[in-house]
Amino acid sequence: MFKITFLGTGTSQGIPVIGSDHPVSFSKDIKDKRLRSSILVQYNDIAFNIDCGPDFRQQMLKTNCKKLDAIVFTHEHADHTSGIDDTRPFFFKQGKIPIYLHERVYNSLKERFAYIFDPAKKYPGSPEFEVNLINKDSKFQIKDLTIIPIESKHLKLPVLGFRINDFAYLTDVKTIEKDELEKIKNLDVLVINALRFEPHPSHLNVDEAIEIINQINPKMTYFTHISHNMGFHEKVCDKLPANVTLAYDGLKLELD
Repeated sequence: MFKITFLGTGTSQGIPVIGSDHPVSFSKDIKDKRLRSSILVQYNDIAFNIDCGPDFRQQMLKTNCKKLDAIVFTHEHADHTSGIDDTRPFFFKQGKIPIYLHERVYNSLKERFAYIFDPAKKYPGSPEFEVNLINKDSKFQIKDLTIIPIESKHLKLPVLGFRINDFAYLTDVKTIEKDELEKIKNLDVLVINALRFEPHPSHLNVDEAIEIINQINPKMTYFTHISHNMGFHEKVCDKLPANVTLAYDGLKLELD
């Protein structure tokens, strides 16, 4: 049995959006308040994040999580990586934190966070990491949990999603090749991005996400990385197929 907690389900701007006059930004429904997309995976004594965005501190305080065994990164964009400095309390408590990421993502972090990753520029008190490079072909372990990467394209940028047992998490997907789709068949739960109903150049919209769902036929699907342009949570859920719904911040799933 393992548990998934949705730390954030919003797109890069979050919801509400700064300066927005869109009605969803003024919603009183807590399910319409979305931090940047990330999940916490807990299994026996293991706890790790997929992605570490700018809301990381706030998200982890909400979970009351006492440890962080690893961070697994999907890609280098700021809404998925820029909370990395806020891992310091875990580093101070437990030492180097293992991170799993593509070499391209690691190179981006080294450039943007030189005071963390460049020994010549290392700032005292910044966190330290045990770096593990991965790609779409490198199945890996976090303790006794096996994780299978799945590659998709975010416009032209390769992004990694991840399968854990019969659960898969894919975000910032626009296209995915047939051989990668084979990795996510026979799922109990799929989490995949669906930005809005209208088409978008680098993200799936609802119809495109449902097309993928119909190809792989998971038992249940949760949409994440949601824009305010999607609409109000409850109204959108009413429009979706019976086995598809919107995730929301704080949602917890317990899986075999």
